Amino acid sequence: MGDQDKSRSSSFPMEKTAQERGLPYVPECYVIPTSHRASLTPEVANVPTIDFGKLKQGADEERATVIQEIRTACRHLGFFKIINHGIHQSVLDRALAMALEFFELPGSEKAKFMSNDVHKPVRYGTSFKDGVDNIQFWRVFLKHYAHPLENWIDSWPNNPPSYRETMGEYCREVMKLSLEITSAITESLGLGPTYLTKKMENGMQVITVNGYPPCPRPEMALGLPPHSDYSCFTIVLQSFPGLEIMHVEDGKWKLIPQLESTALQVHVGDHFEVLSNGLYKSVVHRATLNSDRTRISIASLHSLGLDEKMKTAEELVNEEQPARYRESSFRDFLNFLSSNDIAEGTSFLNSLKLA
Repeated sequence: MGDQDKSRSSSFPMEKTAQERGLPYVPECYVIPTSHRASLTPEVANVPTIDFGKLKQGADEERATVIQEIRTACRHLGFFKIINHGIHQSVLDRALAMALEFFELPGSEKAKFMSNDVHKPVRYGTSFKDGVDNIQFWRVFLKHYAHPLENWIDSWPNNPPSYRETMGEYCREVMKLSLEITSAITESLGLGPTYLTKKMENGMQVITVNGYPPCPRPEMALGLPPHSDYSCFTIVLQSFPGLEIMHVEDGKWKLIPQLESTALQVHVGDHFEVLSNGLYKSVVHRATLNSDRTRISIASLHSLGLDEKMKTAEELVNEEQPARYRESSFRDFLNFLSSNDIAEGTSFLNSLKLA
């Protein structure tokens, strides 16, 4: 990064970011190499649909079918959408609206939470790791811990005035859903529905609220570089399409289409790939841009406790399938992130793979 970029980052918020200034061009520090740019006409992914209504209330045969659908989706894509999950549409809509309202606050208000320290439980930033990347990314974000909610909510922004109440309601609902997803996934692995229940009840929920402002040349930049999530899995709500996943089987980037208004997305993360000994795939994804409006996504990342190590299930290791990954924790990932540039293609998951 050049000195000018360092100055821009360190002087925030007195000087607005390129995204906030609404420039008619893309500054050089945001320009992605041609070979890494997203297509303006991407292939659309065929996203499996998991009906949680049948999982929770269906007959035994229906439930078994849903569990098998989850197993297939986790093995071949690392990604699926869920419907009939029990979270009311108004909760989803209010969370998206509140996220946008936060990003529309004056820079001085958001800067109260500005930090490059990835270990901080509440922080605001721009790009991927603001002021650190060689290439900047067309994104603003707010991250905060969310479970147990009572431990963290008072440290969240209190402007907009209803942020804590609105986002807190969303976090509570998503946390309950995450425990149901955990049970379904471990059951689909043959480990049983209660295999991780207690550890996930005492685990981490990290909310990343992302804003991707309009970009004058969306084909030249990215909102987020290709990466996989360090979590067990991530539940994503987005205002409109802009997320692309790399298809496991053909290696092609594919756009996640507009989903039903109530549908949520689930990404398999690094720690569930480790748990499954590679049977389930941590999905690689990136955020693309548009030229006319701000896209909002709210990612709820779920993992074990900060220092609780995830390791491969012993039940999935044998002479034919020896353990393929080292164990690791949420804190291990944060330490890795603080000293490695994921935007340059460095992968936490790859660092866990055994020779």
